[in-house]
This record gives sequence, structure tokens and C-alpha cells, in this order.
Amino acid sequence: MNAIDHFAVIVAALSAFLVGGLWYSPLLFARPWMAAAGITEEQTRQANMARVFGISFVWVLLGAYVFAMFLGPAPSLALGAGAGLAVGLFWVAGSFAVNYQFEQRPLKLLLINGGYHTVQYAVIGLVLAAWP
Repeated sequence: MNAIDHFAVIVAALSAFLVGGLWYSPLLFARPWMAAAGITEEQTRQANMARVFGISFVWVLLGAYVFAMFLGPAPSLALGAGAGLAVGLFWVAGSFAVNYQFEQRPLKLLLINGGYHTVQYAVIGLVLAAWP
């Protein structure tokens, strides 16, 4: 754990969190995600967004920290990006796929949520690998 650069982990988590903000924004997937998830704009307005964003960031930070432990010290860019893509696609999105099948959730929701986590971990891996 001494080999983990805590500042790199924080920057990686912030980067992934910013990607999520863009991913779920009206610019990209906000409307199709809300439709597929069965969430209305009224529900989003009633949510305690400080709590939602705060708890979400803690989980992203924890994920980035554990991913840094998984990658080890000084990973190559190829390892960071490749492992990030693999983790996001096969571990996270794959786990969602299993749950979504039983919950009978739409494929569109899996593609949006799983796609975000695939990009999220690729970004985390790239930041951790590129960090000096």
C-alpha cells in the first residue's frame, strides 16, 4: 500500500467522476438512461443530490484505490487501459448483465450503465498508469 500514489488515485477518481457527469448529462445519455431506468425528471429533482453525488464519489474513490492496488506500482499505459476496459466490461458490466436478466431490465440500460463503467475504469487505469 505504500507504493500507491494517493494523489494519483484522487485524480483518477475525479476524472472518472467527471466522465460520469458527462455520460449521464443531457448532452449524452440522460434522457435514454432515465427512460430505460424508469426514472422521471421529477424524481431527479426530488433527490438529495448532495447525498447522491457524495456517496457516489466515495464509491468511485474506493474503486480507484482498489484498482491502483490491483495494477501495482508503475503499470504501463497498455496495462492500465487494458485492465480498465476488462474490469469495466467483464466484471462490472458483466455483473450488471446477470442482474438485469433476472430483473428483466432493458438492454439499453445495460449498454448505458455498463458502457459508463467500462469507460470509467479505462480512464482510472489510464490516469494511474500515466501518473509520473
